[in-house]
Amino acid sequence: MQDVGIWSVIPPLVAIVLAVITKEVIFSLICGIFSGTVIYALYHQLSLVQGFSITVDIMITKLGENIAMIVFLSLLGGLVAVITKAGGSNAYAGWARNRFQSRRSALVATACFSVCLFLDDYFNCITSGTVMRPVTDRFCISREKLSYIVDMMAAALAILAPISSWAASVMSYIPQDGGLTGMQAFLHAVPLNFYAVGTVFMVFWVCVRKKADFGPMADAEWRAEHDGVRETPETENEITRMEVSSKGKVWDLAIPIAALVVFSVLAMLYVGNYWKDHLSLMEAFGQTDAPTALALGGAGALLVAFFLFVPRKVIPMSEFFKAFNDGVKSMVGASVILTLAWSISSVCRDYLGTGEYVARLVRDSGIPLPLLPFISMIVAGLLAFATGTSWGTFGILIPIVVTICEALAPEMAILSLSAVLAGSVFGDQVSPISDVVILSSTSSGCELMRHVVTQIPYALTVAACAAVGYFIAGFTAELGYAVYLPLSLGSFFLLLVLALCILPAVFPGAEQKAARTQRRESARGQ
Repeated sequence: MQDVGIWSVIPPLVAIVLAVITKEVIFSLICGIFSGTVIYALYHQLSLVQGFSITVDIMITKLGENIAMIVFLSLLGGLVAVITKAGGSNAYAGWARNRFQSRRSALVATACFSVCLFLDDYFNCITSGTVMRPVTDRFCISREKLSYIVDMMAAALAILAPISSWAASVMSYIPQDGGLTGMQAFLHAVPLNFYAVGTVFMVFWVCVRKKADFGPMADAEWRAEHDGVRETPETENEITRMEVSSKGKVWDLAIPIAALVVFSVLAMLYVGNYWKDHLSLMEAFGQTDAPTALALGGAGALLVAFFLFVPRKVIPMSEFFKAFNDGVKSMVGASVILTLAWSISSVCRDYLGTGEYVARLVRDSGIPLPLLPFISMIVAGLLAFATGTSWGTFGILIPIVVTICEALAPEMAILSLSAVLAGSVFGDQVSPISDVVILSSTSSGCELMRHVVTQIPYALTVAACAAVGYFIAGFTAELGYAVYLPLSLGSFFLLLVLALCILPAVFPGAEQKAARTQRRESARGQ
């Protein structure tokens, strides 16, 4: 690899600018990849045909290196589809509808149910919204509130859990020539991902506390309580269009999900040589190949689902595999984005030396290195918002940020990685073109823009506290684990804001404002 100078930043810039303008992530990533291979070909005096050939070779190579991740996504999509087809989701909804006796219990149950589905954001938001919607409707909980819980928990849990499709994706982007493996780096970054941790905390807070809502969400909740839940047309997809079996039981949902979790954990230990080399749990998790282990776990769960559904004639064998095929189709988009993101990362890192050039530029420009985590979160948030995808943002920013830190400030590598993850999740959750946002609103039966408008103030609250924490932590990172102090201060600040009900007071909903005005007028009349 040879550093080509300022030309090395063209591919990510092309991808970012085109994504902002066109809102088409796949097109933007393809243009970014091809621009990089053209630059490489011209710099080394190769023909454009050779540049095109290099583009295809890179995609084939990266797909081959990460095929386990694609297999896992496909198996997971198939598992979601067959569970839905077997009626497991509907059975749970019927069971839960008669078990909860208050709004608070229904909201907390929705959040807890999402915790159990941490393995994948698609799986989480589709299943949680569909299963819990009848339960929340019974207690006149707004669809906006349901979609907020589903969306926030799906992405936040997927980026915190080391056994998830998001974790496997992040690990695949981390350069393997550093001091830590992908799993080790991810595990170190989890407790520093304050946005995701703060998001989970805030979801449970608004579920438990009365009158904790503010802004547009407060209006939506007021309307739902007084006028009932509004029905809206729902967007269809391969899974939601299915005719569901009436023979499904609650265990038809619980057993395959439990099998997926158990098999995935055991597979990670097996692939990490836990039993072969008599390693500790952390050592085995640290050296495991997460995508391979998750693929094994997905295959095991599908096998359990097959013997659970087909012999009992819940669904015939032909319908089982038809549903599986539909589920695999639902994951094609994610697989394409992943392959392209891996490819542009390879172009920048292995062919153009983008990370090395940017590291030298940052070093010579005089930008304070302590600001790198804060800037990383802001840039990641803006990029994810513009493109509507966290995974594409991971692929563009993680290799660059990690390389910069390894060259100039190794003590901030994990902190900056967590900032990229935090910003990416935040930008994804407030973007109206995000697939997770769209799936969450669809499965919850909520209008897309109503979901986005009501969710943004909540996400911004947590993101602002996280940004303050990263800003302070950048200046204390050289003290090692002293980075936990400023992030703890950020957590305390979020807790203080929520506990004192500052946000409902400063940003009341329209109905709250009207009530205040009426009270003032009544007081003046007296």
